[in-house]
Amino acid sequence: MTPCPVTPAAAPPRTPAGARRTTLGAWPRTRRCASLVLASLLGCGLALAQATPPAQPAAPSSEARWPAKPIRIVVGFAPGGTTDVMARLVGKALSDQLGQPVVIDNKPGASGNIAVAEVARAAPDGHSFLVAPTTVETANPSLFKAQVNPARDLVPVAGMGKTQMYLVTKPGLPARNVGELVKLAQQPGQQLAFASAGTGTAPHLACELFKQATRVNFVHAPYRGAAPALQDVVAGQADFVCDPGIAFQHIRSGKVRLLAIVSSKRSPFFPEVPTVAEQGFAGADLDIWFGLWAPRGTPPELVRRMDAAVAKALADATVNARYGELGAETVALSTPAFKAKLAEERQLLSGLIERQNIRPD
Repeated sequence: MTPCPVTPAAAPPRTPAGARRTTLGAWPRTRRCASLVLASLLGCGLALAQATPPAQPAAPSSEARWPAKPIRIVVGFAPGGTTDVMARLVGKALSDQLGQPVVIDNKPGASGNIAVAEVARAAPDGHSFLVAPTTVETANPSLFKAQVNPARDLVPVAGMGKTQMYLVTKPGLPARNVGELVKLAQQPGQQLAFASAGTGTAPHLACELFKQATRVNFVHAPYRGAAPALQDVVAGQADFVCDPGIAFQHIRSGKVRLLAIVSSKRSPFFPEVPTVAEQGFAGADLDIWFGLWAPRGTPPELVRRMDAAVAKALADATVNARYGELGAETVALSTPAFKAKLAEERQLLSGLIERQNIRPD
């Protein structure tokens, strides 16, 4: 900064006695000094402005760009089952809503644990999810010594609806209600087998509740999904199944027989068919819930946005209609409500597994 020049001031003139002195001679020098300081500051500011590059807009975060690529939904059961069909219905609605393809990746086996492991290994970037029945978290850890645990390695995102269970028998079985089925199973030399979507799945545990209620030791035949389990009942290879709703067309065509609803209330689709409890066997009551999980570490904001997207997808008229064909209800559970449902069901099923001494086949 240029120093302000100082010029010696001339001696002030004498002021007559009694008069007030007014000193104005220093004012021009003060104004000149201030002008030099201001010019110097403006020059420095201009130099800084020229040396500093213009600010660049901040790059959008990965959360802001989500979804940035196709979304993969892993399903732990074979194509054609309730879980698979629900995943495809919701996946299509999500794709239309989010503007990215949604790819369904079936990884059947181990009652959904293979799919759980697949998603647990995925990057927690909001592009990999698991669609499964709630039993993968509420029952599997009590049954299997797996390296992954959904309660530890995944985060719940949203509930995707539920369906009742339907006790369905092969067409030639001489039983038209639960009482007749129990009497048939109690005959000497008679051993009836029920099919399921796999050990620890909701259809399996619903039939275990049925065993507990009837006190009959039915044999368990696990399959790799609800669809192949039903196919063997239709073919007469298994005696009955606790079906999650995919048997509707076979029930209506007479290829299988619906004996009872394994739920606390009758089905709106078959209101004439009583529940197991109404037929004298209390305690066989289990709805099957479905949901969406993400890898542990997925940003909470992406979990929140996917939760909202699922709720919107379940409100879609086409999704509602197709759910109805499965005998399912489009009940959207928010992340907190879904967590509460998991905790409630975990307590119920862990007790059942212990009482019935259920072990992997």
